[in-house]
Amino acid sequence: MATLDFNTTFSVDETPNAVFNAINNVRGWWSENIEGNTAQLNDEFIYQFKDIHRCTMKLIEVIPDEKVVWLVLDNYFNFTEDKTEWTGTQIEFNIAEMENKTQVYFVHQGLVPAYECYDICFDSWNGYIKKSLMSLITTGKGTPNPRETVI
Repeated sequence: MATLDFNTTFSVDETPNAVFNAINNVRGWWSENIEGNTAQLNDEFIYQFKDIHRCTMKLIEVIPDEKVVWLVLDNYFNFTEDKTEWTGTQIEFNIAEMENKTQVYFVHQGLVPAYECYDICFDSWNGYIKKSLMSLITTGKGTPNPRETVI
C-alpha cells in the first residue's frame, strides 16, 4: 500500500553503523545551526533557517544501526498560512542491509501533499537526504546549511 507521507530511499556501500552515525550527525548534513543534542533517546534539538523555518525535534526512538525517529514538538514556517504544519509529525530513518549495501528509507510521517509546505518541503528533504546525507555517508562531507551569525 502506497503512503502519501513524503518518503525517499537510497543505498550506499557503507556499513549500517556508518549510516547510523551520519544520520545522528545532523549538523553534518542538515544545518550547522542545530542547537542541542542529536544522538540519544529523548535528546531534543532546535533547527533554524533564517527567519523562514524553525522547529524543535525530540528523538523518540533510537535503535543503533537500524532506526532513528524524531517527533516534531513545535514548528514555525513564515511562508504558510498554518505556521505549525509539521507540529506532531514524525521523521523516521530506517536502515537495513540489502544485497551487500545499506539502504536508508526516510519517511516524514504526516508530511502529505495536502500540506501547504509540501512542494517546498519535498524539494528540501530530497536535497538534504539524497544529496547532503548521502554525501556525508559516502565522502565524509555533507552540504548542510552553513552556520548563521545572529546579530
